[in-house]
Amino acid sequence: QVQLVESGGGSVQAGGSLRLACAASGYIDSYCMGWFRQAPGKEREAVAAMSRRGTTTSYADSVKGRFTLSKDNAKNTLYLQMNSLKPEDTAMYYCAAASYNCPIFWSPGYNYWGQGIQVTVSS
Repeated sequence: QVQLVESGGGSVQAGGSLRLACAASGYIDSYCMGWFRQAPGKEREAVAAMSRRGTTTSYADSVKGRFTLSKDNAKNTLYLQMNSLKPEDTAMYYCAAASYNCPIFWSPGYNYWGQGIQVTVSS
C-alpha cells in the first residue's frame, strides 16, 4: 500500500506557473503514476500519466506543451510543472498510483489516490 500527498497548489494569474508535487510513501518506480483534475460541476479528467520507471509520459491534449511530468526517485516524488496556466485549468488536482497494469488515463485503474489539492487560475 502507498500513501500519496500532494502539495504546491494555490492561486495564480493566467499565464503564470505552479509546480505540484506528489510525495509517495513507497518506491515510486514501482507504480504507474497519474495526475487527474476535477472542476466544480465537471467530471474528473486525466491530465498526465507516467509509466513505471518513467519510461513513457502521456499528456491530455488540453495541457500538452504546457504541463510537464518529472520525478525524483530519491524523494519518491512526482512533479507536475504547469506553465502558461489558463482559467480553465482551475480544479482540484489529484495524484494517483497504479500497482498493476498501467491504466494511463483510465482512472478506475488507479488503486491509490491522494487527497487532492486546489489550483485556481484567475483571468
